[in-house]
Amino acid sequence: MHNFQAQDHFADGAQYIAGRLTKGTSGTSHAVVDPATGDEVLTYELAGTEDVDAAVAAAADAFPGWAGATPGERSDALHRFAGVLAERAEEIAQAESLQCGKPIKLSREFDVPGTVDNAAFFAGAARHLQGQSAGEYTGDHTSYVRREPIGVVGSIAPWNYPLQMAAWKVLPAIAAGNTIVLKPAELTPFTSLLFAQAATEAGIPDGVVNIVTGAGKDAGERLVGHPDVAMTSFTGSTAVGKRVAEIATATVKRLHLELGGKAPFVVFDDADLDAAVHGAVAGALINSGQDCTAATRAYVQRPLHGAFVQGVADLMESVRLGDPFDPSTDMGPLISHAHRDRVAGFVDRARSYARVVTGGEALQHPGAYYKPTLIADAAQDSEIVQSEIFGPVLVVLPFDSDDEGIRLANDTPYGLAASAWSRDVFRANRATREIKAGCVWVNDHIPILSEMPHGGYKASGYGKDMSAYSFEEYTQIKHVMFDNTAVARKDWHRTIFGDR
Repeated sequence: MHNFQAQDHFADGAQYIAGRLTKGTSGTSHAVVDPATGDEVLTYELAGTEDVDAAVAAAADAFPGWAGATPGERSDALHRFAGVLAERAEEIAQAESLQCGKPIKLSREFDVPGTVDNAAFFAGAARHLQGQSAGEYTGDHTSYVRREPIGVVGSIAPWNYPLQMAAWKVLPAIAAGNTIVLKPAELTPFTSLLFAQAATEAGIPDGVVNIVTGAGKDAGERLVGHPDVAMTSFTGSTAVGKRVAEIATATVKRLHLELGGKAPFVVFDDADLDAAVHGAVAGALINSGQDCTAATRAYVQRPLHGAFVQGVADLMESVRLGDPFDPSTDMGPLISHAHRDRVAGFVDRARSYARVVTGGEALQHPGAYYKPTLIADAAQDSEIVQSEIFGPVLVVLPFDSDDEGIRLANDTPYGLAASAWSRDVFRANRATREIKAGCVWVNDHIPILSEMPHGGYKASGYGKDMSAYSFEEYTQIKHVMFDNTAVARKDWHRTIFGDR
């Protein structure tokens, strides 16, 4: 059984501004519900526009000092931050499983250690914010490039990976010398708040990391449109991302969007079938399928199609649903009953044009559980193939030629992630070149690491999380040029006035 008591941890409120917990001022209460039981575990006051303004002011006040710290000082603080997160790993894992319903083994072995590693990576990366080396490109001047922090960053994170998304937003921003106000989803504020508290415990100055937990229409839109916020980073659906872009554009902010996905899982006829079956089930069901990179469309070359469908169905039926805090549980509930019903709606509509091979029903349980579901015989242009479902649903379609498989993989508006399964290096390399996605795995699906970038093509957004590439989002590039001649009357002046 878990022992994380949210009401004790957040008795002072679910906002974290200038280094302390405070209560929201919107006048509206919100209940965090354990999706595995339907029980309310915390009721708190949502942030209003005044809270956003206070958080942005705290971040703006902290910016000069934090931006002026040396790379070594920021690096040391982030190393301490990683250490505090590691010390509090079990507490954080329990909070994540309680608010999300994800199995404790996933929180303990994926979400928390991945976040600790991310903090350690950016602790090192903070020392390597270098521009281009100096050079005399005109012959008469020395030029070099500076990287400078942007200012106050306003970020919005989703409910599916609250801890990791907090880290992906906060860490590169503050490693680069920015300060940040993060709005987590109001459904899942716990680990974002614990993350911010850990930053303070590690000695990161008050106001560098702030959390406002409020509704999107109030706190979110105020944060994105705030005149003192220099950059917005958003992770969430493509539809909401369009609204974020519309608001941010009005104030000409730097904008980073990581949006929806519909990842293809392309199995060529020379693939290791057993590996592909296991990879598909793991890739489709991670976090109950609530993952923008989850395997959602399996395209299987016709000689392997029947065996793949049978193998995936058999393996899905062995997946253990249950109490997230039972270490033997494989899959927990969806985030809410409303979301479970949304997922069920996609599957129920698909029954009129496709075949539900296994699953396709909710459990008779107080929690928001939905069985792992496999669908076959759908058309490429059908809703179940084209739309992001965000649940434990995999649809399988056959293909004949390699050309067709790659064409089908690219045939959605999204381009976040994909995988190709083949023993042939030339075939696999072609797939990695021609599939339009920000990440293409070969003979695996899902693994991420701090050193490599994460971000999409097409309607999946633009910009990168993680890796040194994320500094492209969170720094401004400045060209500095020195005259080396000490000549007052330069020859090029004569193109403006006077004669040579």
